[in-house]
Amino acid sequence: MALLEMRNIVKEFPGVRALDGVTFDLQAGEFHALVGENGAGKSTLMKVLSGVYPFGTYSGEILVDDEMKRFANIRAAENAGIAIIFQELSLVKELTVGENIFLGREPSRFGVIDSALLYKRASELLNHLNLPINPRTQIGNLGIGQQQLVEIAKALSQNAKILVLDEPTAALTESEVETLFGILDELKSRGVGMIYISHKLGEVFRMSDRITVLRDGKTVGTNRMSDLTVEKIIALMVGREVGDIFPKSSHQFGETALEVKNLNVFDNDVPDKKLVNNISFSVRKGEVLGISGLMGAGRSELLMAIFGAWNGKNSGEIFVEGKKVAIHSPSEAIENGIGFVTEDRKRFGLLLEQTLLDNLTLAGLKRISGAFLTHRSRETIAAQKAMTDLHVKASSPFTVANTLSGGNQQKVVLGKWLLTNPKVLFLDEPTRGIDVGAKQEIYSEINKLAKEGLAIVMVSSELPEVMGLSDRILVLHEGQLTGEFTKAEATAEKVMARATGNI
Repeated sequence: MALLEMRNIVKEFPGVRALDGVTFDLQAGEFHALVGENGAGKSTLMKVLSGVYPFGTYSGEILVDDEMKRFANIRAAENAGIAIIFQELSLVKELTVGENIFLGREPSRFGVIDSALLYKRASELLNHLNLPINPRTQIGNLGIGQQQLVEIAKALSQNAKILVLDEPTAALTESEVETLFGILDELKSRGVGMIYISHKLGEVFRMSDRITVLRDGKTVGTNRMSDLTVEKIIALMVGREVGDIFPKSSHQFGETALEVKNLNVFDNDVPDKKLVNNISFSVRKGEVLGISGLMGAGRSELLMAIFGAWNGKNSGEIFVEGKKVAIHSPSEAIENGIGFVTEDRKRFGLLLEQTLLDNLTLAGLKRISGAFLTHRSRETIAAQKAMTDLHVKASSPFTVANTLSGGNQQKVVLGKWLLTNPKVLFLDEPTRGIDVGAKQEIYSEINKLAKEGLAIVMVSSELPEVMGLSDRILVLHEGQLTGEFTKAEATAEKVMARATGNI
């Protein structure tokens, strides 16, 4: 008997059938991966399971322990032993860790919350999960990785027998990922069934017993992990065989587009601490310069300081096409021909409630529409061309940004900066949180832009991505430049040795 069965689930939105007869099952103590491209229906299926979409808004059957369930809301699903950890955190930053864990389920005596018991239970739970977090700490004072682990503790406090994890490691450091996997192994041994959604196929292979692939809202198939390879999974996800994911192309380098000399970036909280220590580099027209390093190496801080987006102290010299420039703000960076696709597209890259037209033309509005008056027709033409060039899947430029999949949102962010006609383009984690098919499209666009002569500086935590796309690689460790390799010289072992400080 399966712990969970979902039979012939159909879920429709206006004009779209998001789920088209999906089937899925889960055994007790099983780690079952659910994969597919963005827009395949993974998160929608889990929202059906967890009561976000209540019974009556979809058709099909859900059985838990062979008993039919019709959840009216999230609480009903939780009462049936289902806990879901969404990609977007649902913590209240003004409350403490303990208050968040038991929010809405606080222990009480005579109608009054028993704070001592609440923190006692929270401490016991955190200790059981080997999480060294003080339950009285305010959530807002924790890093995003620790907040993610608190979110997991919150879900487990409900004694869930079915745990759904949607991209749980996106914001975690390597050590935090190891902590999480240790927790999941423990839960598995206790008979908890887990559904794991992730674009990181390495994690999927490491942890999963079985894998179900969705494509275009339909179940493509369910297989034991031992019967699959990465290539087979990708082929199932995208509906075609995928060869070498990175484009094979040689770039013709031109003159130096950007040169940085002796750049230092200082910590906002510890003024004497250098996050970037005396780094110098250059990038030529038509070149893709990759920047590799572990979390905290100073990669994003380096780009932010050059772009004028770092709030703290920094020093150094910047030259664009041989001319020394002073950049104190992003607007000055844009005026000097630098574009910046940021790491967090939802916080810094997009106005999620605005249309694609507004998003695409935002950074280059003066160039597209004029310095004094806006010309909506010019903006619409420019936005439509960008959408066509980048293969953005949306009905029109007037589609609202937050209705798009992650991969299409990322294309819009890229299109926004391309409409500024940059001389240098910074890409910080350009494919984070998007599926394999969308990644390939982004890779092809990066290659195309370099062939057209654009200078590109790319930061990525995915070593295969850095090595597959870059003409030259810089390696950072604790704010210092520890290595530089051409494409021919670079190996994973060499890059990782420099990234860990083992020079």
